[in-house]
Formats: sequence, structure tokens, C-alpha cells
Amino acid sequence: MKQEHPPIKFGKTGVLLINLGTPDSTNWLDIRKYLKEFLSDRRVIEVNPIIWQIILNLFILTFRPSKTAKAYKEIWMKDKNMSPLLYYTQKQMEKTSNYLKNENLIIDFAMRYGNPSIKSKIKKLHSEGCENLVILPLYPQYAAATTATVCDEVYRTLMNMRWQPSLQIIPHYESNPLYIEALVKSINKKISEIDWKPDLILASYHGIPKKYFDKGDPYHCYCHKTTRLITEKLNSIEIKTTFQSRFGPQEWLQPYTDKTLEELPKLGKKNVLTICPGFSSDCVETLEEILIQGKESFIESGGENFDMVPCLNDSDDHILLLKNLIEKNI
Repeated sequence: MKQEHPPIKFGKTGVLLINLGTPDSTNWLDIRKYLKEFLSDRRVIEVNPIIWQIILNLFILTFRPSKTAKAYKEIWMKDKNMSPLLYYTQKQMEKTSNYLKNENLIIDFAMRYGNPSIKSKIKKLHSEGCENLVILPLYPQYAAATTATVCDEVYRTLMNMRWQPSLQIIPHYESNPLYIEALVKSINKKISEIDWKPDLILASYHGIPKKYFDKGDPYHCYCHKTTRLITEKLNSIEIKTTFQSRFGPQEWLQPYTDKTLEELPKLGKKNVLTICPGFSSDCVETLEEILIQGKESFIESGGENFDMVPCLNDSDDHILLLKNLIEKNI
């Protein structure tokens, strides 16, 4: 008797939008689990792994989750029971799918840390017949600690698959004209909504340790390139690049956003607008660290007016950019 071949789906292309990640909830255990995965990544923390695991498990994962949980509770979308980052990444996937309607194209999303995982989504796309895979890390400016670690996890997943798809990775888009245009339009929109004129726009990017830059990471240059291109389009307002979210005692990329916000009022810059071009979705780093903590320290230091331009999130301009990036790579 002839054995029937099991049915196999084929002929499709899968696109995976990948963001940093988010805890499943604001409770202590979920925050700890998320931080453990994130801070165990050897591209994120380039320290002797044996020493680091002792520090991480004995000290950081004992005390840090409570502080992080407090920050997440400030910005958690209680009506949807999810973080803004998860909400907006999901919306980006849904809207991009609607723009690119094609029966042979499947668009999905994953998180580098937390859920849904890269591994689970690659396996899902493969089971749906995706023979080609396009990975779009939602980090405009490449860094080893962001884009490269997404690649690491994609490769690790593929290494354990017998039948592998072809692979295309979109590495960075810090100077893409549609990206710059979307940022400029978002700044102009915010300026039209406020009743004061900014003395300065602070472009705050996530920091990395200075030693990563010294070793050849191009991230610093890409951030300054984005700021320069925005400045050329805006013309009239001064824009200053700073770096936020530093962690630990070592030196990170400078100038630091928090220190700059404390200094600006003393320099006569009392009306400040911030933008975070390196974040594709609003998250704890933008909504809590900048819009709550940053604003508070700026006003306490003598500042008068402070606001933040929202991230591109699921705006039409952002979806157009994502559509363009995908179309160029399929």
C-alpha cells in the first residue's frame, strides 16, 4: 500500500516585526522573569558571565523588580491589560498587514524578550508555509545590543530547524527619508498643539556603555545622523542629542538626558520639547522615564514648559515607512 505524504504548506513569505519586549504584567514575578531574560543577554551586558550571574541573581533581581514594577504601573494600559509597547507593536502589525494585503504574505510580530517569543513566531510562520522570512527589528539605529541580539535569537531558532526558510534581515533605517519625514511631521504636529514655543528640542536616544562604542559599535553615529537630518528639515529650532536609561556604574554615551534636563533651565532653556527617535513605540522609557521623571526634574530645576512628542507608534506615516521597508525586501 502506497504511503500518503503528509500535507505541507508552502509558497508563502513571512514578515516578522520585532520589538524589544515587555513583561506579561506588572507583578513582581513577571517583572523579574522579564529582567532576568533581558539582563542575561551577553550582548546587552558584556561582563564576565560567571561574575555577572552572581551579581544579577544575588543583587539586581532581588531589588530591581520592585522599582521596575512601579515604573510599569505608571504607564500600564489597565483597560487593555497590556503595556503600551505591546499594544502599539500589535497595532503596527495589524495596520501594515492591511496595507500589504497579499495571500502569499503573512505579517506577524514578536518580542526579543518576553512574549510572544521570536522562536514561537518563526515556528508558527513556518507551519503556515513561509519558505521566505523577512525580519524587521523595530530599531531605527543599529546597535549590537538591539538589532544584533534579534539576529542572534533568529539564528538560534533556525539552527534547530530541519527545513529552514530563506532569510532577509532589515538592519537599520536611521536615515530613511520616510522615517525622517515622519519624525519631522510628528514634531510639527506637537508644536501646533502646544501654546508655547520650544527654546530647544531634546532628541533623547537609549544609551549604551561607552566601551561598546569604543569597540566599534556604530550606534552613536547613527543617532547623530538621525538628529542631523531632522535638524536640516526643521531649520529654525535647535536640536540637541542626549542619551537616556543608563544602568550600572560605568560610563555610558554622553551627554546624559537626565543631567541635561537638570542643567537646561540654568542655561536659559526653560521651554523644552523632547522626542525619542530611537523608540518605534511609546514604552516605559519614554512615558515614565521622560514624560514623568524627566518632566519632574526639569520643572524642579527651574524649567517652565515641558512636553514630549509621541513615538511614531501606529501613525499613518509610520505604517507607510514599515510598508516601504518590507516592500523593498520581499
